[in-house]
Amino acid sequence: MTSLQVISRIVIVGCGATLIMDIWLMFLKQFGVQTLNFAFIGRWGGHLFRGKFAHESIAKAAPISGELMLGWLIHYAVGIVFAGLLVSVFGTVWITNPSLTPALLIGVSTVLIPLLVMQPAMGLGIAASKTPTPIKSCIRSVVNHTIFGIGLFLSASIIEWILR
Repeated sequence: MTSLQVISRIVIVGCGATLIMDIWLMFLKQFGVQTLNFAFIGRWGGHLFRGKFAHESIAKAAPISGELMLGWLIHYAVGIVFAGLLVSVFGTVWITNPSLTPALLIGVSTVLIPLLVMQPAMGLGIAASKTPTPIKSCIRSVVNHTIFGIGLFLSASIIEWILR
């Protein structure tokens, strides 16, 4: 496989896995479960690009023009980066011969980013400790990232099946 083919597959797998996670989030929303607020992700990212990393409360931070779209772009860009991490750790052979365990390991491990970086930076505390239900929030994050890991596997498997 050429580098361009590997990069193309990483982009497609990352977007596919993120889409599967988004379908999961839409499913949860139908049952009244609070899910990600992509406008807040965009707001945090917009402030980050302007040099401000941490906020007392991202909800009270000044809105950023186009923050919802920026939030969605960041969400998918991060999905692509995590797919690239999977291929970096387990090799390019994984992209042509995907297996579930490596995808789940990366998917579940990516939960550390929101729990230890994003949530504290948005004023929610480490592992959502400043929210009304931190344990519930953490469990929900682990499940969401597990779904993302399954999405990595499914996306790579579908691409490989189509290309055979």
